[in-house]
Amino acid sequence: MEGTAAVLTVFFEKETGFWVGIYERQDGGFLEVSKTVFGAEPSLKEVHAFLLADWGRMRFGRSGGVSQLCQKKNPKRLQREIRRQTGGQGVGTKAQQALAALREEQKTERKTRQKAEKAAEAERRFRQKQEKRKEKHKGH
Repeated sequence: MEGTAAVLTVFFEKETGFWVGIYERQDGGFLEVSKTVFGAEPSLKEVHAFLLADWGRMRFGRSGGVSQLCQKKNPKRLQREIRRQTGGQGVGTKAQQALAALREEQKTERKTRQKAEKAAEAERRFRQKQEKRKEKHKGH
């Protein structure tokens, strides 16, 4: 028994400068795809309203049989994946998004700096241990 799976992906297309929605549905071993251009960045409510109102006008292209099998997933795992996919794209002003990007950049710089400092400290301790061992070995 094959089920139906559907995924809607909304992303910004740099070439055209518009927000685009790709709706994929897998039904009966066939993959059907439809592309929609939104223009400005749509909110979740706008996307939902679009799907409800314009579902009948969407034209789907059909491909041959889909090779991958649709396996049932644990509902909690599926919920986590959905949250992960939608959670990273927080809605906010461009300034807020720029600040978030700056924080991420600073975070990566801080991590690399701390990693280098930790490695240098470990190397210093190793050298200190080696010197101490040599001193003990030499005798008084």
